[in-house]
Amino acid sequence: MSRPLLRIVNKTGTGRRFPQAVPTGLLAVMVLFSAAPGDAQPAVRQVLMLQSFDRGTLPVDHFTSDFRVELDKRATEHVNVVQVVVGPRGSVAAPDQAIVDYIRSLFVDHPKPDLIVTAAGPAAVFARKYRQQLFPDAPILFASVDRQFLDDAPLGDNETAVAVDNQFSGTIETILQLLPETRQVFMVMGSGPLGRFWRRELESQFGRFRDRLTFVWSNDLSIQEVLRRCTSLPEHSAILYISFGADVAGASFPDERLFAELRDTANAPLFAGQSVYLGSGIVGGSLLSIDDMSRDTADAAARLLQGAAPKSINVPVRLPGQPAFDWRELQRWGISDSRLPPGSLVRYRAPSLWSAYRNTVLSAMGVLAIQSLLIIGLLYQRRARRRAELESRNHLALAADASRRLTMSALTSSIAHELGQPLSSMIHNAQAGRMMLTAERATPDAMGEILSDIEAEGVQAAQIIDRHRTMLRGRQLDTKPIDLHFVIRESIALVAHDMRTRQIEATVNLSSSPCIITGDEVLLQQVMVNLLMNAMDAMAETPPARRRVTVTTEVRTADVDVSVRDAGSGLPAQIDGALFAPFVTTKAQGLGIGLTITQTIVEAHRGTIDARNNPDGGATFTVTLRRSGTQEIRSGPASVA
Repeated sequence: MSRPLLRIVNKTGTGRRFPQAVPTGLLAVMVLFSAAPGDAQPAVRQVLMLQSFDRGTLPVDHFTSDFRVELDKRATEHVNVVQVVVGPRGSVAAPDQAIVDYIRSLFVDHPKPDLIVTAAGPAAVFARKYRQQLFPDAPILFASVDRQFLDDAPLGDNETAVAVDNQFSGTIETILQLLPETRQVFMVMGSGPLGRFWRRELESQFGRFRDRLTFVWSNDLSIQEVLRRCTSLPEHSAILYISFGADVAGASFPDERLFAELRDTANAPLFAGQSVYLGSGIVGGSLLSIDDMSRDTADAAARLLQGAAPKSINVPVRLPGQPAFDWRELQRWGISDSRLPPGSLVRYRAPSLWSAYRNTVLSAMGVLAIQSLLIIGLLYQRRARRRAELESRNHLALAADASRRLTMSALTSSIAHELGQPLSSMIHNAQAGRMMLTAERATPDAMGEILSDIEAEGVQAAQIIDRHRTMLRGRQLDTKPIDLHFVIRESIALVAHDMRTRQIEATVNLSSSPCIITGDEVLLQQVMVNLLMNAMDAMAETPPARRRVTVTTEVRTADVDVSVRDAGSGLPAQIDGALFAPFVTTKAQGLGIGLTITQTIVEAHRGTIDARNNPDGGATFTVTLRRSGTQEIRSGPASVA
């Protein structure tokens, strides 16, 4: 597709700018038509575009810019667009006749326009009024004119139009749908003929809202007064922007600047009827698409330049399109999405976490899923491990009971000897009493002494039986304050006879400081008995003169050490690190669970146990326990029988 050889855009200004525009336009046209001989130039079609407002009116600016781009795409020949600003008094700073003369001067010695295109209502009125003075034979395309213009003045033989139905009443309905409590609408529009036209048309359209809304018109206000009013509107108000141009004092104000002022200072939501205003501060609604209007106009212009008759071109009236809203303004004025018309398009929405960070979210979800599976697996393993630990403790409890019974079996001779002494004493005292009674030499004092001895020996026998019965009874951990030194003495008493039988000397070095701990007396007694029995067994091959077991306590502020030292062969190197493991033993007849039970009981009391070889031979086992009040004792699942 060929492109235009040269495009000239000539625009009248305001105030003193118009006189300068005339020679500038003429010079440009002279350059255009004197470039080369006519037979050496490709054909150029001339389009005269009459624009209603100078730069600053967003819908017209957007329309004319898009129209030229779209016409370039459709034209089959080079097209030159000459653009001139015309309009009612107050929108351009020159008399109508001066503008007509200026336009005619552009084409005095050059080809006349092949097509006249008007942009918006004022330019259409101007073209109709001065057509005969301009180019009566050129077809006219009225673009972006309200359908009321065509109703008031039907199209002529050489005219066609791309009209719009603004339907501002639909915008009022949108306001009431979004903000049902609205009571007042402030109408922002310019002054002069255009302002009066819109006020007259809209007052007629808005008649059906009079019982519900009050309309305040700005066509008789200065621009400063319009902005001031918008900062202090009553509660439940809205602002509807029509078109400004110039105020009552003749001052013009570009749309972008006016919208920036309104957006920053107005205390009510802002609405308009054209799509170009979306994003500039309006809430939104069913808006006329300027892009669609530009394409429709370019299609019609291309057909006219190709020779189509204006009467054959019938473009449907363009209506407001799909409802569109600015998400930022909806949030600003607290308008819920549920109030929007069905099928509404919401633009400028802040991106959601999913849309902005989709890959990151997916990665995070994958990591979380993997972590969740790992946590579930770990919890399952923890549960299985705890169940296994409970089962292991139960098995250890049974093993502890078996170990304790085995220990007591080994102490049978000790039990018999311990009981034999008080029982023998009781028998001898009873025989002595009988002999005294037979000889009639029994006195009350003598008999009382004999009975006291029998009672004391009976109590001693009962204590011995209770001590061993307690050791044989299976039990759960039962913590209470106990004297650790008492536990040590009782434990030594249990194995004392066996020590004498094995010719082992016992040395007890107990600290002079009190040693009260929180624990289970019987279980700790089992610990001491196991350590003492292991020490005696370790000295089976030791010469009798060197057989010695030393029990020592060292009391500190927070804890106490109980050491059992022997003079045996020491700990073998092959069981280093596995001394307290189940079923590890150096005894031919041992089960290998005594030290495991001992360690379990000590750990249930939040203590520690270790063992080391002595430099001079033998081994020392040391149990460290917390003193009462320094740490809580663990209870519950430690089912150490």
